[in-house]
Amino acid sequence: MQSQMLAPAAVLVLWSLIVMAWMVVTRMGAFKAMGVDLSKSPPGGRGINLDGVAPDKAQWKSHNYNHLMEQPTLFYATAIILALAGAADLDVKLAWAYVGLRVLHSLWQSLVNTIPVRFTLFGLSSLALAVLAVRAVMATMGHA
Repeated sequence: MQSQMLAPAAVLVLWSLIVMAWMVVTRMGAFKAMGVDLSKSPPGGRGINLDGVAPDKAQWKSHNYNHLMEQPTLFYATAIILALAGAADLDVKLAWAYVGLRVLHSLWQSLVNTIPVRFTLFGLSSLALAVLAVRAVMATMGHA
């Protein structure tokens, strides 16, 4: 069950790289349209400095990429803990649910970005992660 538990984490890593590439392509297009010459950018500039400057739809991909670097780090740790402790079938299903919801969240935030749907997807994925975390604690304490 170890590799089955790690598969959703591997897919989320791949998805994060896809979103990163999507962000770069979108931003480069926005920079070109704005007439931005990156070689003339001041030192220390950051993507967040583009909020309110670059088109919102270009920034949404960046915001989502940042989100994929935040909460999913807890998921990766939880998936590894469960894989090492002996994941159950339920754990694998919850992990896939988490990944599926995060992919949907990414697509929604990057393309539509209305808050009620985005918040619902985030809430559901967070619930799946919370259950996984509790199960990881139980598995490592011998109560699984």
